Amino acid sequence: MALWFPLLPTERILRARLGRAWRSEARREGTGARQPLAVSHRENNTQRIAALDETAAALGLRPGMGVADARAMHPGLDVIEAEPEADRRLLESLADWCDRYTPLVALCGEDGLFLDITGCVHLFGGEQAMLDEVLERLYSQGFRARAGLASTPGMAWAAARFLRPVPIEPGAEAPALAGLPPAALRLEPPACKGLESLGLRTVGALMETPRGPLVRRFGKLPVMRLDQALGRLEEAVSPRLPVAPLSVERRLAEPVVLEEDIERLLLLLSATLKADLERRDEGARLLQLALFRVDGAVHRLTVGASRPLREPALILKLFREKLKAVGGVDADYGFEMVRLSALEAAPFAAEQVDLAGESKADDAGLALFADRVRARLGDRSILRPVTVESHIPERAVAFVPFAGFAEGAPSKGEAYFLSRERPVRLFPHPEPVEVMAEIPEGPPARFRWRRASYRVAGAEGPERIAPEWWQEKEAGETRDYYRVEDDSGRRYWLYREGFYDKGETPPRWFMQGVFA
Repeated sequence: MALWFPLLPTERILRARLGRAWRSEARREGTGARQPLAVSHRENNTQRIAALDETAAALGLRPGMGVADARAMHPGLDVIEAEPEADRRLLESLADWCDRYTPLVALCGEDGLFLDITGCVHLFGGEQAMLDEVLERLYSQGFRARAGLASTPGMAWAAARFLRPVPIEPGAEAPALAGLPPAALRLEPPACKGLESLGLRTVGALMETPRGPLVRRFGKLPVMRLDQALGRLEEAVSPRLPVAPLSVERRLAEPVVLEEDIERLLLLLSATLKADLERRDEGARLLQLALFRVDGAVHRLTVGASRPLREPALILKLFREKLKAVGGVDADYGFEMVRLSALEAAPFAAEQVDLAGESKADDAGLALFADRVRARLGDRSILRPVTVESHIPERAVAFVPFAGFAEGAPSKGEAYFLSRERPVRLFPHPEPVEVMAEIPEGPPARFRWRRASYRVAGAEGPERIAPEWWQEKEAGETRDYYRVEDDSGRRYWLYREGFYDKGETPPRWFMQGVFA
């Protein structure tokens, strides 16, 4: 299905001006009671009309006309500067609304949508019933939309712009396209003018023309578009949102407003999703709750789980925290459809339970706690350290968002650092110290750190650490580390950066960490 919104820029302006009154007022007053509205854009240092509402179009104005000429003809014309980004946001919100019919929704240019409704038509009573419902509901929201339904995206696009809203049966594409102009093949205006200048004023004439001269004159695009519309060449439609492997939804006869009703529906959907996950021996790692409002707005809430999850009670706990984090959702006139999707799934490993049926996993409670905190405060509210294969100590550990507990043996980088004695506390940034040594290249004898002096009772080292060979080395990155102990028995990790034999600036000393 292809949807076309020919008045999208002007409808956006009218909706912003009148709010909810736009839908009822437009139906009550008709098209002639309002001041004509036009949207302009600059083209070659000239302000030209980019879009018109129905009132302005009825006065004989056309897109592409100069704004000065239009105002000379109709002084009362209301001209507003175009805002492509605002139009794009409105089109994306319409795509969100269309997600109730199919998850495969793609943007088509600046004023259209593609909906892959394969396998979804029977849920709405057939093709014609679905087509009528989409157009009627969009009209009730204040959008003059046109729709086309066919077996190919190209044919649906042409039907939405040039034909009546009637489904095109498979195999009937050629007769339906034959009488349409070349613009029905999604060709640019210069190409359409070039074809018409040769007498090819319809797609039917284009079909009968030999392809060789046509390709030499206009390139491969006209022939490719024709084959795509006729189904001879497959055309992929890329959805704007990822398609969930598992989804369950509930369409409601009466909209719900209360949060308690939403939670009740969430429990029912979670139970259905659990059965689907059990059949696949999987658990959900990323869940999304989509709430479709009566006026077309869509609220999406996403939560993650550090362990594969499929228990309805645990899913409800995570979404409760998410609802508290966002301050609830604005139900307005209510939600008419609720959908729960498992965006990511992972194998669900069986767990050993005791006679009371309780899990023996030690980290299950901690994982649930971490998931609830992340749902409330964000993914970066809980971080876990992971080792990085780097010789430089402050680069050897990185903090990443918590995503569960590592299982199995440590990696190669982890094994290296676990086998070496390292300070319990490593400073985020090395701190400069003043060092006195008995010989220039020897270990420190005394040092001053944080305005306090320390006498070294014992020292071990040096341990020379250089950057990784596969990385670009910087001057002064090679270091000599010393483990030193003061009079009180406390141990420190110092390093010297630079060498005396370079004949340049003397080496500098830094405090890297403190041992227990």
